[in-house]
Amino acid sequence: MARGRFITLEGLEGSGKSTQIGLLKERLAGEGLRVVVTREPGGTPLAERLREIVLRAGNEALSPVSELLVMYAARSVHLDSLVRPALERGDWVLCDRFTDATYAYQGAGRGVADEAIQALEKIVQRGLRPDLTLLLDIPVDVGLHRAHERRGAAAADRFEQEGREFFERVRARFLEIARAEPRRVRVIDAQRSVEEVAAAIAAEVGRAFK
Repeated sequence: MARGRFITLEGLEGSGKSTQIGLLKERLAGEGLRVVVTREPGGTPLAERLREIVLRAGNEALSPVSELLVMYAARSVHLDSLVRPALERGDWVLCDRFTDATYAYQGAGRGVADEAIQALEKIVQRGLRPDLTLLLDIPVDVGLHRAHERRGAAAADRFEQEGREFFERVRARFLEIARAEPRRVRVIDAQRSVEEVAAAIAAEVGRAFK
């Protein structure tokens, strides 16, 4: 059986990843493909519990390195329990965030050295990388405004509490990765309408796997 495809969606808060990943699943399933939608951190019961550690704003501080280690613990569980088995079955896996987000948020955002991330990537991922990454790019102010409107009165998580400068660093790293790996990472203008973004994503997926 042919290995499935691994597609990741990246972008800032408010970029529309959750909406677009659902629409892409519908499109691919309509073509007769078996599709698994998941997210990071999270995706399995244990990885979701680790996600809570990373996102919950508690009284005890979580250092950047500690945050990175929890993220990779969750990724290890996620890959072994869900992603690798799905790909081996021939399923297409759509994942909301993956390693690029680690370099953007923990690397550029938190200041963790790339060498530390690279070491964990080698141990945990064992060469597994996305076949295609769709970067939903949006200006920081627009993304944060959208995220605030979506969240409403709910409490902001640890990342949503960060200031504009943090997210500017994150966005810059995402775009740097896209420039370095244009064959894998396709940049989508996420300021457009939901329908226009979905059409752009469909076109990029079609080009990547034609």
